Amino acid sequence: MSKGLLHHIEIYVSDLNRSVDFWGWLLEELGYSPFQKWESGQSWKIDDIYIVFVQTEERFLDVPYHRCRVGLNHLAFHAISRQHVDDMTKKLKDKGTTILYTNQHPFAGGEDHYAVYFEDPDRIKVELVAP
Repeated sequence: MSKGLLHHIEIYVSDLNRSVDFWGWLLEELGYSPFQKWESGQSWKIDDIYIVFVQTEERFLDVPYHRCRVGLNHLAFHAISRQHVDDMTKKLKDKGTTILYTNQHPFAGGEDHYAVYFEDPDRIKVELVAP
């Protein structure tokens, strides 16, 4: 184990079932495997890193997530190639996922940054970027 590597990420979500449908598909497309599952959460793992989604308690659902507030702005994942980004963009569109920055896609991060940016069900920004 290397010092400083990310161990896990835990994200609270407004609707666990909706998030599990979205993230389960996406993470398995990226090579993650289902890891843990319990009444109020589920996780996926790749190598020694896992991502956890937990149902937010009702009393905390009054203020929705917004990536411009203090906290997480987005999650970025490696693609294996530009073609992988293109293939995933099509799949995301076919699933009705909101693609961000469509007028600049796939260079919204700059002319040397080939990526697709999109939103999860809680509007958390996600990026898939080619090497």
